[in-house]
Amino acid sequence: MSVVIVGTLDTKGEEIGFARDVIESQGVEVHLIDVGVMGEPEIEPDTTAAEVAEAGGSSLDSLREDGDRGAAMEVMGDGAAAIASRLHEAGSLNGILGLGGSGNTSIATNAMRALPVGVPKLMVSTMASGDTEPYVGATDIAMLYSVADIEGLNQLSRTVIANAALAMVGMVANDPDVELSDKPTIGITMFGVTTPCVQTAREVLEDSGYETIVFHATGTGGRAMENLIREGVIDGVLDVTTTEWADELVGGVLSAGPDRLDAAAERGIPQVVAPGALDMVNFGPRESVPEKFDGRTFHIHNPQVTLMRTTPEENAELGRIIAEKLNGATGPTALALPLGGVSMLDEDGADFDDPEADAALFDALRGTLDETVELIESEAAINDEAFAQMIADKLDTYMQDR
Repeated sequence: MSVVIVGTLDTKGEEIGFARDVIESQGVEVHLIDVGVMGEPEIEPDTTAAEVAEAGGSSLDSLREDGDRGAAMEVMGDGAAAIASRLHEAGSLNGILGLGGSGNTSIATNAMRALPVGVPKLMVSTMASGDTEPYVGATDIAMLYSVADIEGLNQLSRTVIANAALAMVGMVANDPDVELSDKPTIGITMFGVTTPCVQTAREVLEDSGYETIVFHATGTGGRAMENLIREGVIDGVLDVTTTEWADELVGGVLSAGPDRLDAAAERGIPQVVAPGALDMVNFGPRESVPEKFDGRTFHIHNPQVTLMRTTPEENAELGRIIAEKLNGATGPTALALPLGGVSMLDEDGADFDDPEADAALFDALRGTLDETVELIESEAAINDEAFAQMIADKLDTYMQDR
């Protein structure tokens, strides 16, 4: 077993050396990757900073001469990611640990994000009690707040670093005995307002012999599913909840980025897509909604989440975007329209019930969709059992015909 530690050995050598010693005392090997740029390492690395810089497309001398800290971190982050991936592929990386402030947190987590889900990843960081999304992204990185700055060893830092080191040993040295399935795996997207649909469809698919993974469509959820599709973990997609595109278009807080809906199309795996929750854009507390949206229709989901109804104009653009994404699919693809409402809030008499906006969405989808994409329309609302059964059966048919 081998744990890779990523750190700036020119400034954190003592602390990283302590973590190494704790891990090695438990009979686990350690591989040190030095990502320090400006000084000489305080302890000897297994992979030098010069090798990391080269793997990142530059040289250590150039980075030192330029003196651009931001550019150096980008190069070292890319280099650390390339080396970590190489070590993992060679069977020489069973887990990865990082220690540092904002600089090494950026570099080390870049390396962690390059590794598959399931590889133990732990970052001890001064940044771990704030917004960790830029570091964690859509991967399974665990972050541990260092409490004090990682600068010197004392009773506090020794305890935190030792706990992290032992946690990493526990993850790599013990077989979790997770039951692995050889069933085809279906990725499903869900929001609170599409939960009944997903619950029914999931049961149908599992009864038909599939394993399902449900992703919360909160931006990172959509990105996680796209990543796992590209990694080959997911064999088919029931994309019930495409709401992240509303946030991407309008400026909400749960965007999955402009690549959402690309992975399944590119890989050619079967997919059934619905316009779930495209009636809403997500914001934080009501007071956080930008003033430019004053006068719009809102629904307070909870004190931390405010939902805003999309307009006919926005829905028309969303319809065009999603249809164009599906038109690029290289595998069997269907678009299913729940004409009775695209979310729990869009049903007859609910807060976001807006026939004009729904019509704009459906018309744009119909008008942009190529004949290569199967179009299915239902008078049901998205959470009606009949709609859930229909889309699950359609995906099952595609999977069986492969």
